[in-house]
Amino acid sequence: MAGVTDYDNPLIVQSDQTVLLEVASPKAADARAALARFAELEKSPEHVHTYRLTPLSLWNAASAGVDADAVADTLTGYAKYPVPDAVLVGVRDQMNRYGRLRIVRDFDAGALALTTAEPALLAEVVRDRAVAALLGERLDGNRYAVRLGDRGPLKQALLRLGWPAADEAGYVEGDALEVPLTCTLRTYQSEAVAAWWADGSAAGGNGVLVLPCGAGKTVIGLAAMAQAGVSTLIVATSILAARQWIGELRAKTGLDPELVGEYSGERKQIRPVTVATYQVLTWRDPGAADDAELGVLHPHLGLFDAQQWGLVVYDEVHLLPAPVFRATAQIQAVRRLGLTATLVREDGKEPDVFSLIGPKRYDAPWRELEAQGWIAPASCTEIRVELGDDLRMTYATAPQQARYRIAACAPAKLAVLDALVARHAGDRVLVIGQYLDQLRAVAERLAAPLVTGQTSQAVREERFGDFRDGRLPLLVVSKVANFSIDLPEANVAVQLSGTFGSRQEEAQRLGRILRPKSDGGQARFYSVVARETVDQTYAANRQRFLTEQGYAYTILDADEVVV
Repeated sequence: MAGVTDYDNPLIVQSDQTVLLEVASPKAADARAALARFAELEKSPEHVHTYRLTPLSLWNAASAGVDADAVADTLTGYAKYPVPDAVLVGVRDQMNRYGRLRIVRDFDAGALALTTAEPALLAEVVRDRAVAALLGERLDGNRYAVRLGDRGPLKQALLRLGWPAADEAGYVEGDALEVPLTCTLRTYQSEAVAAWWADGSAAGGNGVLVLPCGAGKTVIGLAAMAQAGVSTLIVATSILAARQWIGELRAKTGLDPELVGEYSGERKQIRPVTVATYQVLTWRDPGAADDAELGVLHPHLGLFDAQQWGLVVYDEVHLLPAPVFRATAQIQAVRRLGLTATLVREDGKEPDVFSLIGPKRYDAPWRELEAQGWIAPASCTEIRVELGDDLRMTYATAPQQARYRIAACAPAKLAVLDALVARHAGDRVLVIGQYLDQLRAVAERLAAPLVTGQTSQAVREERFGDFRDGRLPLLVVSKVANFSIDLPEANVAVQLSGTFGSRQEEAQRLGRILRPKSDGGQARFYSVVARETVDQTYAANRQRFLTEQGYAYTILDADEVVV
């Protein structure tokens, strides 16, 4: 055991690599700031927050310049009890792996090279088929040539082997472009940009910033553009989100509007600052063969090469679709910024974000920003309904894949919805669901407008605008409203159905109502769930991310709501 017993300290370091932080300790804030550099926040309920030391979190730290001694000093310096020796040894072992393989610019290769001071280590990784396929000729005992387009995939392959490479090949600067900010950053926004930029060194200018919905991630993106001072490609989740970015560029920077373009299904403008959508970039040519080259299958990916970009900003980076992942691999020489409210991916591909976009540079706890008044306080409630005898038998005898839809669309949910809408008659209410037939019926029942993926772009913008301006107090929406939709005065959300057990979606849906309210009021998030079904099971999983952030769900029966 390392260290001494000090009951005034806030950390308890356990041999399973978890670190518990006692929030009430006077030293908690300092310990949290130090711990966040190298540990992953897993849970942050009221009194004790749980962090975990993982290989990825430690490699993140190493890539940002934190060394094993600094980690050990933090753990032992803030620990209430002696730190298990095995934890400190494990930290040193993992962090020692980062950077022993390096990707560098190489004159002999004419491009890049994978190099190391350890020939045996190089021989070990080259025996892996995935790594070997990404290497060119052997230049000498310690170097292999690397094609420019394989820079990202090689980092992915090495990461999977447990040998994360230090990417020291640097960046193409891109065309210079002054982006004067005309807004003032909040303290945490400035800290996030500084952590990403890292003085513009080889270790900086790439990575992911994680902040809750409503915390101003778009403003942080604009500040990163101002810091980099280069032509920028921004990739957003939808045309509406792209136009919100363009609106913020016009409102909060001094850029000439003629320098800003939209590249979407409706417009194909390539300007020094271009805002594109994932949808247009991943559009597939229906006439292309399945085995065609990436640029033939997805012709709009050529946008990545259409300008001397110096920075690519990925909004909602956790959603990066596979074709854009692969295209990202081809532009590793460009500075990259990923913005997201949560890096949670149900497919477990968080390490791909690390290897292709960069390490997580900043993570702001949701409840901490709530306490500072930057996002609205929120209460979360799950309301359980009964299926009823007839539907219970239908559910019991249905195929497994059909059961969730039966439960999610239970008719008993409608009475609860009616009661909640009546309760919040003076509020701005979003009713959110997964299934279009359910949403159409709900919109007709409530005499409320509906926005789905089938709604035209013009009508979407009109309805969101009317809701934003107060002309519509109630709106029924599908999952198209999950991401990057700015509805600042929305303060109530009622969720009828969702994408199975997606924690990411639950976080985004709560995020629709977290922007600070002009009256300082509270946001209210309701999930209506069919009892003793997969709907309830999925709801428990969906809620896990938010409960780990410190949000508590109150459980009510339908008869407590429907009077």
